[in-house]
Amino acid sequence: MKKLGMKGMRSLWAGAMMVLCATAMPQTDAPKYSNEFLAIGVGARALGMGSAFTAAVSDVTSGYWNPAGLLGVRGDLQVGVMHSEYFAGIAKYDYVGLAKPIDSASTIGFSFIRFGIDNIPNTIDLIDPSGNIDYDRITTFSSADHAFIISYARKLRVPGLSVGGNAKVIYRRVGEFGKAWGFGLDAAARYDMDRLRLSAVVRDVTGTFNAWSYTLDERTIDVFTQTGNEIPVNSVEVTLPRLMLGVARQFNFGSKFGLVTALDLENTFDGKRNTLLKSDPVSVDPRLGLEVGYAGIVFVRAGVSNFQRVTDLADKQQLTVQPNIGVGLKIKSLALDYALTDIGDNSVALYSNVFSLRFDLFKRPSS
Repeated sequence: MKKLGMKGMRSLWAGAMMVLCATAMPQTDAPKYSNEFLAIGVGARALGMGSAFTAAVSDVTSGYWNPAGLLGVRGDLQVGVMHSEYFAGIAKYDYVGLAKPIDSASTIGFSFIRFGIDNIPNTIDLIDPSGNIDYDRITTFSSADHAFIISYARKLRVPGLSVGGNAKVIYRRVGEFGKAWGFGLDAAARYDMDRLRLSAVVRDVTGTFNAWSYTLDERTIDVFTQTGNEIPVNSVEVTLPRLMLGVARQFNFGSKFGLVTALDLENTFDGKRNTLLKSDPVSVDPRLGLEVGYAGIVFVRAGVSNFQRVTDLADKQQLTVQPNIGVGLKIKSLALDYALTDIGDNSVALYSNVFSLRFDLFKRPSS
């Protein structure tokens, strides 16, 4: 079979764009922001590179970024974990991933993601039936989003071409008041050509549906009514498809130094957004990242993302950007990564410290 060239890849990307536009345009009444906890990213290496990672990824975190990249996993089992905190520690974000090669042509993976705020005061019963304030009546609850992702990757007969997919189950819960179950699919492809990688990932390819249900007692409804809050009703929330296009290039300088450069383009199809390239209905959000490595042991990373135009107090528009930096250390089968990211350059949120760990497990040879 003939090797797929650059022209063929451009045709694949153009075809993916047409399919996504046809899928998303009839659904522009869906909310722009749904399941946003799945847009944060996993792995300090990726976040240090500004999330320009769909083509560069080749480890256990591929289950999130690009399932086709799972074929880069070495060893019998690769494990990845991450923890980060946002908004001065109020919100906790955690990730655990597993990846296991099935054979020389396929790999399976599992990812778990949780973004939650715990110990939220519940003041519904702050005032007792006699009208007195009783702080002992305050209870707490958690609001958390969970994702369970099963990934699969396989090499095709075309040299350098691999495909992958995700099946994900979403579970979101707000204390005892409401919960949602959802299901969605991702599809991905990657093409390796010498030291150049091209990738295309369609997230929520069929739309991810979250079915919300609420359980509110009469006391809660009464307090909501008295305080002018809207009473939620059972509903279905749809996350529309988006297309991630990526390119990464590996450079070697001598026998010790290496450089990885990466560019990602996130394409949304739900109308004009505040991105660097925007139109109706397609908006494009670019991300740039690089990684400098020494002897495959020490790494320094940087990236920029989240380009936005904002209006200041003087009514002038300015271009803002989210900076990201990181470092990494790899010793044999263990990799420790750190990233410092600004999740919102325009917000009052503090920079966030992200730590992640990745290690390979090997079977002991039989005696």
